Amino acid sequence: MFKWTERPASALANGAVIAPDERLPWLQTGAMGVQHVIAMFGATVLAPILMGFNPNIAILMSGIGTLIFYFVTGGKVPSYLGSSFAFIGVVIAASGYAGKGPNANIAVALGGIVACGVVYILIGALVQAIGTGWIERVMPPVVTGAVVAVIGLNLASVPIKNMAASNFDSWMQAVTFLCVGLVAVFTRGMLQRLLILVGLVLATIVYAMLTNILGMGKPVDLSGIANAAWFGLPTFTAPVFTANAMLLIAPVAIILVAENLGHLKAVTAMTGRNLDPYMGRAFIGDGIATVVSGAAGGTGVTTYAENIGVMAATRIYSTAVFVVAALIALVLGFSPKFGALIQAIPLPVMGGVSIVVFGLIAIAGAKIWVDNKVDFSQNRNLIVAAITLIIGTGDFTLKFGDFALGGIGTATFGAILLYALLGRSKN
Repeated sequence: MFKWTERPASALANGAVIAPDERLPWLQTGAMGVQHVIAMFGATVLAPILMGFNPNIAILMSGIGTLIFYFVTGGKVPSYLGSSFAFIGVVIAASGYAGKGPNANIAVALGGIVACGVVYILIGALVQAIGTGWIERVMPPVVTGAVVAVIGLNLASVPIKNMAASNFDSWMQAVTFLCVGLVAVFTRGMLQRLLILVGLVLATIVYAMLTNILGMGKPVDLSGIANAAWFGLPTFTAPVFTANAMLLIAPVAIILVAENLGHLKAVTAMTGRNLDPYMGRAFIGDGIATVVSGAAGGTGVTTYAENIGVMAATRIYSTAVFVVAALIALVLGFSPKFGALIQAIPLPVMGGVSIVVFGLIAIAGAKIWVDNKVDFSQNRNLIVAAITLIIGTGDFTLKFGDFALGGIGTATFGAILLYALLGRSKN
C-alpha cells in the first residue's frame, strides 16, 4: 500500500503514463499534489460557503477523507475526496439556511450527513458481498459516460454566468484558458503536466499587470493574506440527529454512488486498469469519510470530478500524488493564511481555470463511450445519452415535497430508468 515504483521525471518527455502504483520523484510528486489541491480547492470551499459551513473545516476534512479512502481501497484507486454539491439543496432545506453567514442550524444538517454516510457504507458492503454485476446491468457504459459528461456540463454555467461580472472579467477568463491551453500544447515534461497550476499563475500575473498597474479592472488585494494568521484551530461542530433531516439528506447516498461509479469508470478508461474489484471498498471509503466529516462539522464528501480532469490532462494516476495532496490539505485546514491566499486569486482567473477543468470532465465521459465502443446507431443508446445530456446540462429539477433532485441527480436516475425502460428493444 505504501510502496510505489519510481519512474524518472524524464519519462514524461516521452509521453509516459504514470500508473496508480507508480510515482515520479518526490519533488515532482509534490508539485502534482499541489496542483490537485488547487484543482479541488475552489469547489471544496465554495460548497460549504453555499451551505453556511466553515471552509477551513471542509478543506481539513477533505484531506482526512482522502486518506481514509486511500487506506480503505488499499491504495489502488487514485482519487481525491472533496465537498459534494449534491448536499447543497437538501442541507439548505433541512437547516432552513437563509443563504448568508454561518448556518445557525448546522448541527441538524450534520446529523443528516452522517446518516447519508451510513447508508453509503451499507451500499458499499452490499457491493463488496455480492459483486458489481447488478450495478453493471443498471449502469452500462452508455449511462456512466453520460453521467460523467453531465457532471462537467452541469457546472458549465458556474464560471460563465457567476464568475465574470464585467466584460473585462470575461476577457480575463479567455486569457486564462488560453494560458492553460498554451502550456498544455507548447510545453513538455513536468511543466506540461502542471498545466492547470502554471496556467493559473501566468493568468494571475497578467491580471495583476492589467489591474494593479494599468487600472483596467478590480486590482488584486493582498491585504487579507497579510492580516491572516499562519495557523489557527477551526471551530468543530457536533451533529444533532433528527428524523426529518436524516430522511431528507440520506437519499443523497444514491447520487454519491453514481458519482463514485462514474469516477471509477473514467479512471478505468484512462488507465486501462479494471477497478471494478475495488468498487465496494471505494463506496465504503467514501461513506466512512462522509461520516467522519459530518461528525466534525464538515460537508459530505465525494470523489472529485475536478481531479479526474487533472488526471486526464496529465496522465499521472499515481495514488502517491493524492496522499501528498491530502497531507497538504491537512496542513492548510489549520492555516487561515492559505485560505486568504486562495481568496486573493482573481475570480475571473478561477473562472477560466474552471472552464478548462469542467470541460475535461465532460470529455472524460465521452472517452468512456469511445473506449467501450458504445453503438449510437442503436436508438436505445442514442435516446438515453441525448436526454441525459440535456436534462443534466439544463439542470432539470424535480421536487418531492422538501426534497429537490437537481440536474445531476435527475440525469443520473433518468439515464438509469430510461435504459431499463427501453431495454426490450434492440433498435
